Amino acid sequence: MRAVPAREAEGMWSPLTDYDIYLFRRGEHFRLYRKLGAHLVEGGARFAVWAPNAEYVSVIGSFNGWDPGASPLRPREDGSGIWEGFVEGVRKGDLYKYRVLSRYGGYAADKADPFAFFGEVPPGTASVVWELDYAWGDGEWMASRRERNSLTSPMSIYEVHLGSWRRVPEEGNRFLTYSELAERLPPYVEEMGFTHVEFLPVMEHPFYRSWGYQVTGYFSPTSRYGTPQEFMGLVDALHRRGIGVILDWVPSHFPSDGHGLVFFDGTHLYEHADPRKGIHPEWGSCLFNYGRHEVRSFLISSALFWLDVYHADGLRIDAVASMLYLDYGRREGEWVPNEYGGRENLEAIHFLRRLNEAVYGEYPDVQMIAEESTAWPLVTRPTYVGGLGFGLKWKMGWMHDTLRYFSLDPIFRKYHHDLITFSMWYAYSENFVLPLSHDEVTYGKGSLFGKMPGDVWQKFANLRLLFGYMYGHPGKKLLFMGGEFGQWREWVHDESLEWHALQHEDHRGLQRWVRDLNRLYRREPALHELDFEPEGYEWVDLKDAEKSIISFLRRGRSGPPVLVACNFTPVPRCGYRVGVPQGGFWRELLNSDAREYGGSGLGNLGGVWAEPVPWHGRPCSLSLTLPPLGCLYLKPEV
Repeated sequence: MRAVPAREAEGMWSPLTDYDIYLFRRGEHFRLYRKLGAHLVEGGARFAVWAPNAEYVSVIGSFNGWDPGASPLRPREDGSGIWEGFVEGVRKGDLYKYRVLSRYGGYAADKADPFAFFGEVPPGTASVVWELDYAWGDGEWMASRRERNSLTSPMSIYEVHLGSWRRVPEEGNRFLTYSELAERLPPYVEEMGFTHVEFLPVMEHPFYRSWGYQVTGYFSPTSRYGTPQEFMGLVDALHRRGIGVILDWVPSHFPSDGHGLVFFDGTHLYEHADPRKGIHPEWGSCLFNYGRHEVRSFLISSALFWLDVYHADGLRIDAVASMLYLDYGRREGEWVPNEYGGRENLEAIHFLRRLNEAVYGEYPDVQMIAEESTAWPLVTRPTYVGGLGFGLKWKMGWMHDTLRYFSLDPIFRKYHHDLITFSMWYAYSENFVLPLSHDEVTYGKGSLFGKMPGDVWQKFANLRLLFGYMYGHPGKKLLFMGGEFGQWREWVHDESLEWHALQHEDHRGLQRWVRDLNRLYRREPALHELDFEPEGYEWVDLKDAEKSIISFLRRGRSGPPVLVACNFTPVPRCGYRVGVPQGGFWRELLNSDAREYGGSGLGNLGGVWAEPVPWHGRPCSLSLTLPPLGCLYLKPEV
């Protein structure tokens, strides 16, 4: 069912109709932000808020001296639980909240607007009356993004936390604003060759140290960095340089801050009343009641809002596993089975499927990405075959196995060879993103650089090898900021990245390596076109555990293949024979040991002629020099 026409004028308010209420109560109204919240009209503003168990609701704000008796709202007579009204004299920029008196237990609270478009700069918690007008300049991107976001196109994602990418130490170590980021981030991402950025949640959150994952403003970009229009300007600037924008979005839980959604009208309106379903035992946050139709309308409206209004190219859904399992993080007796006695959260499953149907129904040119850490089946398969309907899923198993392998001293890697080969056994069970994300460089885990064994030279070589292996492996790529130049320490959310490290040649070399990997990955269809088809990958040799070497071919729909060979030990291998499917000259496209990347310069002098020596079941072979802790990319010249 199409809830509301998809492409109405953005932010245009119109009165609630009976049909709106019908859809809202069915959980099928997916543009609620155009009906509820605060909307400027001639002479003032219209307000509407859902509080079905309230006895009295009024708007309090800077325009009426925060007087709870000055601007009362009236309940609709249709049983929807929505309170609405017009307040004269309200202007853009005015602060406001709802004073909510419950009909139960004398509960009273001042609540921020769940549908606010803007919020007061934290630690303030008021909502701000705002409009969402903006003159976009990204028409070329929007017209072409279906291809750019396609599963057959290159996707190399640069994951960014806006508050710590760069700071201004001369001004008290302050954040960059959205406008300052729009000047600095797009050219850097373009130069580095990434196709997309992914922002840790930009939605308003009271606790900065949550990195945005404790959301209170599901329709409001955080005011820490500027206005909604300035955030639009950042997205616009990225789009105009051909860079997609993915937003982290958190429908799995919300914080218990008193001004937020929790106990909104004196009852458990958005969250489950039963703490076995409504409280997350690890995070202490509230869990949405996905079985409540109005809550489903609220959440899916939020998802579509960021696509409608902010031109987002995709949403990455946080903590999907915590939504799917009723016993997630709970001990025996702390959870309630579903109606069939199982631990699957049937209401959350229905919500996720409907979410993805709604998004892809309106925007087939975006991607919905699941951070799902278990082996739940069919996450990225269509809902009509029983899947959850996502487009992509983070490949957490690959990440864990790969980082464990690379943390080993190379002398022991031959005993754990399966860690680097096992991921191909399930590579096509889902559409995977290979994530080296923020989660791997915090909470005492150290930086990617710090995880690498050996002396400083070996650490850099290992990190170049890790990235080289990652870009050859099937799946889209994701790298958290700072990893591209080898930040020494783990990520600190309230400080800038260690950009000063780039005064050292080793760090600049690693940065150049990531840049060139991105450019090669985008240029060669064989490295991305068939990421999710078995025809796109072919082992040459996965069994040389003794030398800790693997080699494989990547293929596109047409054209020559690309050979990738990785040597996971610091021992150079000269005359190492690798079978290939055709003769001729195989040009060395990239070598992680090249001096320009900080390596020793050992390689194959630009390429190797294939010899008519059958090897690895193929008619020809190459006699390669495999550099220490090195990765090679080669391609036959046509």
